[in-house]
This record gives sequence, C-alpha cells and structure tokens, in this order.
Amino acid sequence: MSKRTFTDEQVTDLSHNPYVQNVSPKAITYSDEFKVHFLAEWKKGKTARQIFMEASLPVEVLGERRIHTAANRWKKAYQESGITGVRDQRKGASGRPRLTELSTEEQLRRAKQENVLLRQENELLKKIDFAERRGNELSKQERFALIQQVTSRPGSLSVRRACLILEVSNSGYYAHFSPENQCKRQEKEEEDQRWRDRVLEAMAYKRVAKGSRAIVMYFLNTKKTVVNRKKVQRIMRKYGLQCPIRRANPYRKIAKATQEHRTVPNRLQRQFDQSAPKKVLLTDITYLRGKDGFLGYLSTILDGATKEVLAYAVADRITLDIALDTVKDLVAKHGEDLPAQALLHSDQGSHYTSPIFQKLVQKNGLTQSMSHRGNCWDNAPQESYFGHLKDEIPYEECHSLKELQSVIINYMDYYNHERGQWKLKKLTPVSYRDQLLKQVA
Repeated sequence: MSKRTFTDEQVTDLSHNPYVQNVSPKAITYSDEFKVHFLAEWKKGKTARQIFMEASLPVEVLGERRIHTAANRWKKAYQESGITGVRDQRKGASGRPRLTELSTEEQLRRAKQENVLLRQENELLKKIDFAERRGNELSKQERFALIQQVTSRPGSLSVRRACLILEVSNSGYYAHFSPENQCKRQEKEEEDQRWRDRVLEAMAYKRVAKGSRAIVMYFLNTKKTVVNRKKVQRIMRKYGLQCPIRRANPYRKIAKATQEHRTVPNRLQRQFDQSAPKKVLLTDITYLRGKDGFLGYLSTILDGATKEVLAYAVADRITLDIALDTVKDLVAKHGEDLPAQALLHSDQGSHYTSPIFQKLVQKNGLTQSMSHRGNCWDNAPQESYFGHLKDEIPYEECHSLKELQSVIINYMDYYNHERGQWKLKKLTPVSYRDQLLKQVA
C-alpha cells in the first residue's frame, strides 16, 4: 500500500464520491460498482488514470502508485475468477456485521443469496461473451430486455448493478420501458405487420416471385405508392420473406450446325441499347422442366432498348418450328413498326443457322447477327431475361403444354405492362418504350 495519507478535508471529499465505499486517512475502499465500471472501461482501451479522472476520483490526491496498484489487482482478479473475483470479500470492509455476529441460519441465507447474485452476474457476462464470439454485439434494446429478464426474478440483481455489468445507463433502461416508449414500439410493430402483409401481397401478385426491387416497382407502378427499398428489405429480413435464388441456366446449344447451315458475323458487338425501340432484336430458346417428366420450350424475341418481349412461342418439342413461329409472331404484331435493317441477334444454334430460318428473316427485311461461339455475354440481356422468368413463374408445377402456355401468357402481360425494371428508370418495358418514342418525336 502507498505511504501517502489523506487529510481530513480529502477524506471528507472522497467519502462523498458514490464510487467510494469507505475511506480513512491511510486507506480507501472502492465500491464493487466502481470495480465493474473500471473493468468495462479498461476493456474499451482506457487507461487507469483516465477512468479514475472520469469517475471524479482525483489522481493528484490518490497518487499514481495507489491507482495502478488497485488497477493491477482488479485486472488480475478478473482474469483469474471473472467479475466475481473483484468483489470485496474482506471482513468488515462494508461496515456490515461480521459473519461471526450472525446466526448460522442468517449466514446460510446470505451465502445462498450471494450465490444467486453471482450466478446472475455470470449469466449476463456469458451472454455478452457468446455474442462477441459470434462477432455480434448486443444492441441496447437486447441488453435492456436481458436486464428486465434477470432483475424480474425474486431476490435478483438490482437494476443498477445489471446496468453496470451490461454497460448501459439506468435512465436509458427506465426510459426504454416507459409506457410512452412501449406504446411507440407497439405502434411500430403493428405498422411492420401491416407492411409485411402488403409485401406478401406483392410477392403473391400473379404468382410471380419477386425480390425487393421488383416489390418496390410493383408498389410504384401497380399501387401508385412510393416505398423505400431499404424498408422493403428490412421487412423481408424481419419476417423471413425470401425470393428464390436464381439458378444457373443449364441451357446449352441444342445441336451443332450441319454443313448446309451457315453462321453469320456478330454485327451487334454487344451494342444492345441503341436508344431506339425495335432496332435491336434479341432471340433465344430455353427449356422449362415441369412435373411428371413434362418438358416445355420457350422462344422469345426481346427489344434490346426497352427489354420488351415483342414475340414468343411455346412448344413441347424443340423443332425448327418454334424459332420460325417466333419470327412470324414478331412480324404479325410489329411488322409495320420495324425499322429498316433491324438486327435480329441470336447464338449459333442450329435453328438460327438453318437455311429455312435465314430465308424467313431475309424475307421480312431483318438483318441477322450471331454471337461468337460459346460466348453467352454476346446475348446477355436475353440470358438475363430467361433467368428472371425462371425465378418468377411456377413453371415447375406445370403438367402439360396447355398449363405452361397459360402461365407464360399471364407472365408476358405482367412483364411488359406491370413489372418495372431498375435499369429502365423503374418503368415497365412498355412505359419506357413510350417514353423513348416521345423523345424521338
């Protein structure tokens, strides 16, 4: 112990500090609350001198040696025995009756109560340690709930002691459980539940799976309601609402071109968006595996600028007809609106290298373009479209071509007229096309 002594005036001043349990001209005893507080601040990286100063314990009066001796003693006790190791176990240190003055029954009762409190302290510390080892820090709300759980038991820790251990303020704890704040939290929870129902409604709309972006654009375009995407993401996380993860597209080239089939150059060179509707047309075929062995095929033609599906065909066999029918559907719906020498871009599949297909394309004034062999990026928007479609429609539930056609017809209408897209300024393909046409006019 340091030889430094305190004057009567210093003893009086120190005794008024709530962190001082007992003080005399030659010695000072700190409260258990201060020891717990000291260790909590020390773990944050503060020095012993800084912690004492912030607790209004004057370093110039106590002396550096006394401070560091106490600090080292508490650190060692904590490392060896945890928080219980720093509690004052000396006889008479708190001014309470000596154990020898108490009856055996009273000593036993106190020992049991002490064990209960120690177990509760360890319970709090274990939960903090478990959260830290997982890389998660308990939020203030979680700490307040933990304090309420522990202190509500008979003969439990005091709120003040629990707050010190969990490093939160008494006032913050009582404010958290005030009737006013509890009412606000209840209102927020009810509001979240209402939004959960609205998000579920959006996710179920037309039986098309949707992620947070699609839900935001559903509210914007269908409900005329602006909602922040982060709010939608928070609601989805809170209630475990998940959008199916997109699977890799297993579609590969269907067949190799025969000698009579002819490839053409890549005239597009990935210039998909040329700011003019129907100038760049992207086409491809994908398969859709349903139930009980049913296998369907979808062929589409996509507008490179607006991402609108201009034509499509559905079949249960992958013959040349599916590609021919798609071009015929394009001409029937948009033939008069197609610009001269519009590019029809595809991969090098046997359908597109077929002389019959190429003759039909030329007959209708289209210029053919093909991706480099084995390079899906040369037709990326079309690949992306098929990925979204497979995420969003229940094709796996279809047993027949008729069922698949019904699902596809429903989705095409939804996709073109109601499904906003982030890259189209949150507009639908049809709305974005109309906007482009107005700019040209």
